[in-house]
Amino acid sequence: MTTGTTAAEQLSATSLLRFATAGSVDDGKSTLVGRLLHDSKSVLADQLEAVELASARRGQDAPDLALLTDGLRAEREQGITIDVAYRYFATPRRRFILADTPGHVQYTRNMVTGASTAELTVVLVDARNGVVEQTRRHAAVAALLRVPHVVLAVNKMDLVDWSEPVFAAIAEEFTAYAASIGVPEITTIPISALAGDNVVTPSANMDWYGGPTILEHLETVPVGSDPGAQPARFPVQYVIRPQTAEHPDYRGYAGQIASGVLRVGDPVTVLPSGLTSTISGIDVLGTAVEVAWAPQSVTLLLSDDLDISRGDLIAPSGTAPATTRDVEATVCHLHERPLAVGVRVLLKHGTRTVKAIVQRLPYRIDLTRGLEHQDDPGEFGVNDIGTVVLRTSEPLPLDAYADSRLTGSFLLIDPADGTTLTAGMAGEAFAARTATAAADAAGEDEGWDF
Repeated sequence: MTTGTTAAEQLSATSLLRFATAGSVDDGKSTLVGRLLHDSKSVLADQLEAVELASARRGQDAPDLALLTDGLRAEREQGITIDVAYRYFATPRRRFILADTPGHVQYTRNMVTGASTAELTVVLVDARNGVVEQTRRHAAVAALLRVPHVVLAVNKMDLVDWSEPVFAAIAEEFTAYAASIGVPEITTIPISALAGDNVVTPSANMDWYGGPTILEHLETVPVGSDPGAQPARFPVQYVIRPQTAEHPDYRGYAGQIASGVLRVGDPVTVLPSGLTSTISGIDVLGTAVEVAWAPQSVTLLLSDDLDISRGDLIAPSGTAPATTRDVEATVCHLHERPLAVGVRVLLKHGTRTVKAIVQRLPYRIDLTRGLEHQDDPGEFGVNDIGTVVLRTSEPLPLDAYADSRLTGSFLLIDPADGTTLTAGMAGEAFAARTATAAADAAGEDEGWDF
């Protein structure tokens, strides 16, 4: 019998990094991703063969590695990225989920989608063009989404004769802008995605650069956080009542721990009701445990028989979030249908969905000018980012997005057809205020009585 660990066991023990690529049109995002997959030996033989055949049909001598991610027909025909392409790959040191996002202005919403769960964003810049408007836009989105790590990859260095001064000037400009809008950590790397310089292997053409390659940085950047550093949050997904002879009184609350640590004996509060109890048991895959932490899926048992259902939030009594019906948030509008004052929506927060009305649109953010505000825009169109004030039909236990990207985020949904309209990032919950007469009148129509 062998005592060594298998390759599968070693892989399961490695950490996971979710990251996204961004940048302006033709800066080389898809080529970088293709090069990263190819040089890290993460491309299957049949995939590479298909890319080689497609490249040969175009008269290209070398395989076009961008085709490894540009899977839509329109993407291949136009040579652009339209939708977010997700790819999974792994090295002996770490597992990765990569989101290759579009560069065009009209696809900013796709970049928001891809970066919303990322712990790192790679922003590409063409060394010939330097920092452009869309570069600043994507850096601003990363700042708004609280992405912990940002990498500036100055691409196509081969087209500027591997010039260190060119790289230094771009790095200085981007770093100054990113720091001014609140990007917490910036790493700059000169690369040539087409040739592979500093992507997986160090470049012999840029001996003046002594930092990590793209892959080396991805493998070593700190990911995740101490589960105990954040207050525990447990959105209830399902109530389990087997009612068997063996467990006649079993009542468990199933879900995934969004953040923090839960222990048997912890006093907890159920929101939005405010009912209190104590954790009497924690089941993980049918096994009783004393402690569980994010992002484990568990079943909680409480010492009291409370009225709890899907959508409720269980949190430690000492750190439970405040509930509010007045929500102020930064949002990115995702749909062609505009978002305007008075519009009725459904607000989905965690496992809970409630009715809401748009009360105000205080301002739109101009991402090209370092988060400059345009007051009272009237409505938000597709790809617009700004602030919204909502009034909900029921109290919500919202955290500030700055404190928790999971329990501080929400979606706005069209109640008529279920279309996702807007992605929101909550600010600090603020005290309930008296609704205006106009908002009250809007809320009384069609059963929206709140």
